[in-house]
Amino acid sequence: MITTQIYLRRGKEESLLRRHPWIFSGAIERVKCNEENIREGEIVDVFTKSGDFIARGHYQIGSIAVRVLTFEQEEINQEWWNNRIAVAYDVRRTLDLTDNNDTNCYRLIHGEGDSLPGLVVDIYDHTAVVQCHSVGMYLSRMAIAEAIHNVMGEKITAIYDKSSQTVPFKAGLNAIDGYIWGHSEHKNHTVLENGEKFIVNWEEGQKTGFFLDQRRNRELVRRYAKGRTVLNTFCYTGGFSVYAASGGALEVCSIDASERAVKLADENMKLNFGDKVKHSAIAADAVEYLKQIGDKYDLIILDPPAFAKHHKVLGNAMQGYKRINARAISQIKSGGILFTFSCSQAVSKELFRTTVFSAAAIAGRKVRILHQLTQPADHPINIYHPEGEYLKGLVLYVE
Repeated sequence: MITTQIYLRRGKEESLLRRHPWIFSGAIERVKCNEENIREGEIVDVFTKSGDFIARGHYQIGSIAVRVLTFEQEEINQEWWNNRIAVAYDVRRTLDLTDNNDTNCYRLIHGEGDSLPGLVVDIYDHTAVVQCHSVGMYLSRMAIAEAIHNVMGEKITAIYDKSSQTVPFKAGLNAIDGYIWGHSEHKNHTVLENGEKFIVNWEEGQKTGFFLDQRRNRELVRRYAKGRTVLNTFCYTGGFSVYAASGGALEVCSIDASERAVKLADENMKLNFGDKVKHSAIAADAVEYLKQIGDKYDLIILDPPAFAKHHKVLGNAMQGYKRINARAISQIKSGGILFTFSCSQAVSKELFRTTVFSAAAIAGRKVRILHQLTQPADHPINIYHPEGEYLKGLVLYVE
């Protein structure tokens, strides 16, 4: 039973009528609650000023006050979770990801893109890794785990909760990562992506263990890599490096500030090719490294971490994107290919493209756009939530 009711200011329901899944704190006029205060993470009903029901969702403290779960007056029970996750699974089945002999890792739940805001679930072979980004989702994690098991059956033997770094720290949840269903004896697991093998450690690695959102873009690197000398900056565990080598690169250099990351990149290269590929893995600041590359490389990948996690730092972030792109464009060999990305949600694709254009002008090179890239289909974008299109990329040909 829903005990808390939130009433909006007049006119603030317009975005909800367009089915946008966020309600900002400034849109709220009053709260009717049986207790003294709303508990963060509880399910609340939202009404217009005149008292018409409009949405049901998780309450949270912050600028986004409610993340909408449904626009219907339906009970959020185990059956609801089962149905919502079953729909998400059917989308991945349609994408030929659930029974693919060449790929056994993919995203099952992508937050707002799957009408489950605040929840990410990635599949690594027979393990599901859950990350909750809101208190409401964290409090529902056992129902979510049960739904995953109900929907996927024997395809899943373990469910790992990795929410300690993603739930709001001020909520005082004292979240501890660990298995919430089943178990795995090993920390390092080998998964397949488009036939390439990768070691994934979801217990200690970044995010859920691997950056699944670059799957399609890594394929494109494989297509362009033949006969080229490749620089993969911000390489993490070497995803782009493996694909470049698979595509026939003459030489691959992987750069990351983390020594552990470059070690894993080297291990992934050896896992796929042994010592057959010329590969160097260097622990260094990629921004600094780009100052001194000369014209050695004719395929460069720039895939930095999010420079702008919030709009407040957008200006400095765009200067950072401009700087690294100008350095790469100015030094890449004539006829070189540059893959450049931004994974910052605060950066629109138009702003990113304009920034890269400015970098090309600074470098004084002739540049063509070959491809405009985004996230793969298992990271879907809710048509009512354009902010979900967080990954932007360009493939450039530099004369």
